[in-house]
Amino acid sequence: MARNGLAKGANSGHITQAIERKPKPSHRKGALNKRTALCRDIAREVAGLAPYERRILDMIKTGGSSADKRVYKFAKRRLGSHKRALVKREGIKTILAAQRAKAAGAS
Repeated sequence: MARNGLAKGANSGHITQAIERKPKPSHRKGALNKRTALCRDIAREVAGLAPYERRILDMIKTGGSSADKRVYKFAKRRLGSHKRALVKREGIKTILAAQRAKAAGAS
């Protein structure tokens, strides 16, 4: 924040020059890199879905109007947090969309 050299008021204080700092390595935490993404793709291809993920997929397929809410509640119970449940639900939806696209392309 720019200081104006006055003792009182907004932006008060001695005028200084801000130092440009390099971003901390910890700010990269959680960022997905290519190697990790490839490993996860291969593991998913080989191992398939976990039993609870298959159940979520089935809920989405058969569920009616309130399927999203039921899937969210189920995933939240299994995974422990709101954010993880939402991400899992969207991930399973993309898997279902890919399966449907593959089936449509094959026939």
